[in-house]
Amino acid sequence: MSDNQQAITEDQRQQAKLIWDHHQMHHEIRPADVAIGLGSHDLGVAAFSAELYRAGLFPHLVFTGGNSPTTAAVFPRGEAVHFREHAIELGVPASAILLEPNAGNTGQNITLSRAVLATAGITPKTVLLVSKPYMERRSFATARKLWPEVGIICASEPLEFDDYLKSIGDEKLVIDMLVGDLQRVIEYPKLGFAIAQDVPEDVRAAYESLVADGFDSRLVKPGRRQA
Repeated sequence: MSDNQQAITEDQRQQAKLIWDHHQMHHEIRPADVAIGLGSHDLGVAAFSAELYRAGLFPHLVFTGGNSPTTAAVFPRGEAVHFREHAIELGVPASAILLEPNAGNTGQNITLSRAVLATAGITPKTVLLVSKPYMERRSFATARKLWPEVGIICASEPLEFDDYLKSIGDEKLVIDMLVGDLQRVIEYPKLGFAIAQDVPEDVRAAYESLVADGFDSRLVKPGRRQA
């Protein structure tokens, strides 16, 4: 652990795992008309999208995302561009991939990907959303609000919580993002950005405890909308 990373207690780890479990939709992965790989700091999204494509689950794949403060240094040419390149390295033909390089938040991921598909003459009835494991619920809620006429299936790399923490290498950052995503699940429906989701009392209590403990770097500040 580097000097600037915060030590995580076992209680905090268990609270974070409770939120992690809630974020996952546990959808059955099944064939869809298209898949959309949502840009982020996590290249595992591109790798898992490629795996699902090679399994024959969809014929077209959109990668969407520009840059954010957490990705600009890692993916300087934009999340979608780097995701596309990685998927091609993993065997996805370039002809199967559509690129949406401008989205700056999840709502834009959905609306701009929809526009890219329309331009290509593709009008899907089912969409497989591939995201970070802890972004499934928020991406589902956003897509259901902005694209209600399509069937939404959520998928993410099948990793256990502890394995994901190790793969990213920064426990504090991951827990901050878990907390930030749950805040968006709670607050965005009030702003018209997503459909409402039930948040169990124990999950909400874990969220409030982690916020009080300082896992707050990814919280939306009043008057601002973040990705």
